[in-house]
Amino acid sequence: MKRNMIKGMLIGVFIILVSIMAMYLGLVYYYKEGFSYGTWINGVYCTGKSINEVNDELLKDCHYEGLTVTDRNGKSYTILPEDVCLTFDFKDALSGYRQSQNEYLWIDNLLGGAGEKQIEPSVTYDRELFLQVIEDIFAGHGRKREEDRVIQIQKGEEGYFLLNERVHVLDEEKAKAALLEAFEGFRTELDLEAAGCYKDLPVTYEMQEQLRLWEKLKDYQECRIIYQFGEEQVPIDGSIVSNWLILDENGSPVLDEQGNLCTDEKKVDQFVDALADEYDTVGKARNFHATRGDIVTVEGGIYGNEIDRKAEKEYLFAAFLEKRNEIHVPFYKQMARKQGKDDIGDTYIEVDMTNQMMYYYKDGELTIETPVVTGNTSLRRGTPTGTNYVYNKQKNRVLRGADYASPVKFWIPVKGAIGIHDASWRGKYGGEIYKTNGSHGCINTPLEEVTKLYDMVEIGTPCVMFY
Repeated sequence: MKRNMIKGMLIGVFIILVSIMAMYLGLVYYYKEGFSYGTWINGVYCTGKSINEVNDELLKDCHYEGLTVTDRNGKSYTILPEDVCLTFDFKDALSGYRQSQNEYLWIDNLLGGAGEKQIEPSVTYDRELFLQVIEDIFAGHGRKREEDRVIQIQKGEEGYFLLNERVHVLDEEKAKAALLEAFEGFRTELDLEAAGCYKDLPVTYEMQEQLRLWEKLKDYQECRIIYQFGEEQVPIDGSIVSNWLILDENGSPVLDEQGNLCTDEKKVDQFVDALADEYDTVGKARNFHATRGDIVTVEGGIYGNEIDRKAEKEYLFAAFLEKRNEIHVPFYKQMARKQGKDDIGDTYIEVDMTNQMMYYYKDGELTIETPVVTGNTSLRRGTPTGTNYVYNKQKNRVLRGADYASPVKFWIPVKGAIGIHDASWRGKYGGEIYKTNGSHGCINTPLEEVTKLYDMVEIGTPCVMFY
């Protein structure tokens, strides 16, 4: 009985051992086709998986955006992986690691022998395509033979400038090496200037002479005078002063005995004349937004700004040579209430002679609106058009002419003998009275309205008169 029990126990132990051995060998066979128990590679669980399966999973997280190359001018070029047939593959590394694993020792991993493995992929790309992409970048960079690179002084819209093709020249050999290193290192950006891929070429004696002349021209064009016309400014910059130089028959700047550039005073005078022609407004045509709603062109008149050209020519020539740094308000023979091209502003008198209406705007607000009677057009005494201004104010004056003497309480002259005044002899205003029974040229105004105008209007206020 006891013998049978022992025999049964031995048989049971044998069966257990055989079962364990079968399970162990079964796992050996299982791991022979894939990675061993507890294998992690680059964060991917690989147990039992084939090399191809693991390779596919690893490639999901393996990508490269490409290399963006920036030149010294800030222009960028991007080399994309697909441009050079770039590919990644982990199969060789995975195969080597798989071969290093003994499937019979998988139990070591179960007992804590496994750890995470880090591997790098194999990288391949078409080098010929890559070099062609580099060539395209170099070609777009202003490629030129070193012996053909010049130093020249040229003139453009902003004045003289230096064309120096012998500085910051791309060193193609250094650039090619830097590009290869950056691409193969999977860098995403490369600044060619920061990478030291530019060089300066040697210069000849003639080139040095051009550089010395350029320094003189650069200083000559460094003018810091600014003209102030009301709210508008006109800087006297290189585009202007570059035209003042005295040039020889070859168009090159002339130097005096001390080696200084020479300024043509007549050209400075011509500039002042042109500036005055642009900003003088006396008698010029103005586009005026009438109260009746349309835009009228008003020509002539005595109102406006007139630059003192003689004084300005003397000022500008001296100020330029002395290298003054200032904002300059021109000298004027006559100054309007405002300077600049829009010199009327928002306080003015408007006389609409077609509609026989007069308006007074104060700071942009309509303050007076009244019918008037202007000059008799049938007798060719029509009130003249133009932009004029209030140049005086008088009370209780007698207006005299060849055939009349008319006492008025308020006299507001705007151009010579033409003015705004009351007319006690009139009982009606507006309409078409002016055509047959108009004034000698003045603007007859109801007493109540001219009284208000007299009290409010200031000497110098524009008076815009039109049909």
